[in-house]
Amino acid sequence: MRSFSRHRPIFATIYRANNNPWHRNRLKPLPIGGKKRTSRLMMQRTIPLRNIAIIAHVDHGKTTLVDEMLRQSGAVRKGSEMAERAMDSNDIERERGITILAKCTSVLWEDPGREGGQSKSHTPVRINIVDTPGHADFGGEVERILSMVDGCLLLIDAAEGPMPQTKFVLSKALALGLRPIVVLNKVDRPSAEPDKALDAAFDLFAALGANDDQLDFPVLYAAGRDGWAALTLDDQRENLQPLFETVVAHVPAPKFSAGADNDAAEAPFRMLATTLEADPYLGRLLTGRIVSGRAKAGASIKALSRDGKHIEQARVSKVLAFRGLKRQPVDEALPGDIVTLAGFSEASVSDTLCDLAVTEALPAQPIDPPTLSVTISANDSPLAGREGSKVQSRVIRERLLRQAEGDVAISVTEAASRDAFEVAGRGELQLGVLIENMRREDFEVAVSRPRVVTRMDDDGVLLEPIEEVVVDVDDEYSGVVIEKLSQRKAELAEMKPAGAGKTRLTMHAPARAMIGYHGEFLTDTRGTGVINRSYLKHAPYKGAIEGRRNGVLISNGDGAAVPFAIWNLEERGVMFIAPGDKVYEGMIVGENAKPNDLDVNPLKAKQLTNIRAAGKDEAVRLTTPRRLTLEQAISYIDDDELVEVTPKSIRMRKIALKPHLRKRRAKAEREAG
Repeated sequence: MRSFSRHRPIFATIYRANNNPWHRNRLKPLPIGGKKRTSRLMMQRTIPLRNIAIIAHVDHGKTTLVDEMLRQSGAVRKGSEMAERAMDSNDIERERGITILAKCTSVLWEDPGREGGQSKSHTPVRINIVDTPGHADFGGEVERILSMVDGCLLLIDAAEGPMPQTKFVLSKALALGLRPIVVLNKVDRPSAEPDKALDAAFDLFAALGANDDQLDFPVLYAAGRDGWAALTLDDQRENLQPLFETVVAHVPAPKFSAGADNDAAEAPFRMLATTLEADPYLGRLLTGRIVSGRAKAGASIKALSRDGKHIEQARVSKVLAFRGLKRQPVDEALPGDIVTLAGFSEASVSDTLCDLAVTEALPAQPIDPPTLSVTISANDSPLAGREGSKVQSRVIRERLLRQAEGDVAISVTEAASRDAFEVAGRGELQLGVLIENMRREDFEVAVSRPRVVTRMDDDGVLLEPIEEVVVDVDDEYSGVVIEKLSQRKAELAEMKPAGAGKTRLTMHAPARAMIGYHGEFLTDTRGTGVINRSYLKHAPYKGAIEGRRNGVLISNGDGAAVPFAIWNLEERGVMFIAPGDKVYEGMIVGENAKPNDLDVNPLKAKQLTNIRAAGKDEAVRLTTPRRLTLEQAISYIDDDELVEVTPKSIRMRKIALKPHLRKRRAKAEREAG
């Protein structure tokens, strides 16, 4: 009896839990989106929610502004260290200083309002922030992210004004019915012209067909690096409070098709997956915004493809919410929350994650088609397999398909050769980043020259992608830029002074005309010009365009390059190799000063004799070789050449390594066309 009485409170609790219906309902796990007996009061959101995206042209200050929002909202503790551009966590992003992948973060902002001179704390607001890429090549990230948010901050450099990518991201936001908040950033720069930039922004809104509500956009003046924003240029420049207040007042709370928040929480669970990641412990991670129902760990849900086909059924192992720079597990998530779900093995981007009773998939936003493609194949050069461990075509295929699964702007198809794959994307930079990532993962691949993705219209006319090219160049170099681009079938759309002795040129050029032009552009403008491109439309094919004017120097043997041979070859052109570099027959070792290709011997050493001649002991002084980056090499090669990419080296070579095979190939091409 003593032991029973000692445990009596425990037994009594268990008895009540097993026999009281209210206790039974509290202890049983509830399925996502199922019928519940929980009161509506328990399902109400206690903290107001806002979902916003930050969109802008490249280098207009998005990620730097997010850093300050994290600091001033308290998401990062005062006194603690935070890396500059904390959202750019990828190694390549930090090296290049650009955002490549869209990323989510969240801040809890509490407005320190005042009444009668006394500080008064208002209800805190949870603001989910999505930082998006600014480069046109990664526009697919922006297109799919905008479906998760209810508003956006459009950052515009007060000195540069709206740029090509500004037009692209704004058009997508307006098409979804979002009402952007315009932030004129970097107004503290000496060359800033905020009034002019604001006028250009309004003209851009009107040109893109914005409605009256969208044209009535709020305007903020800011310096993201210094951490302040103001409603007017004359206001105090203290902190980002005006920015937070504008977001809370202007961006609407999440809207639901089921009506009120409580009704949406009781509806079956639905969420559209917008990003895909891999975690070594949790497996596949799918991020999106909950449309209806509640997300809870342990619930069984399914995945539907875009056309409503069943993909798989899985159990949610984790529900992760964004809190500052980290993801934290939560007990449950309500409609409007941006969360990450773990537990699926096959579901991917644009799939609908939903309750088992749901039969219709959520509509996914259409993505602009790829404009550029390359052929990626297994490396078959004489030096293959010496630096990388992943050289099989099967492994390369799995890696490319995994990339296409998570990036909706990239498509992968098998080429005519079973060992090669056609990879289509938005531009040279996007494809270059993919190949660079593979290189760092110990892959060895061979990459062809980029080709544009053409298509036929209803009348059978061949269409090719046209890009809008915006060039900021010193006045003295504008003539040579117009001349060079006109030779490449570009058309001048606008020419106007940009201030400070610069001219802004807007041209419409075929996408294939811009392949390999950037290096020539920097030479023509003495390194001072800035060029930006974005997809404009598909238009009728404009005919043949002159390619590279110079031929190449091709090695005729295998071995290590010799200083004496390189010294003698320098008069032939620019060298790409240094003494000691490994070369092989058919490898490109330099650029010929003349239009034709030339076979040379970079292995020829100085003959040794017993006769002492004048100048015999002179030191060989070599010019520093030109080392091409991955993107430069891909843009440089011709149709009969490849770029050999390994973890340690980037080499260029002919597809046919033997001279007689190259002659036979050239003859066949002449006869065919």
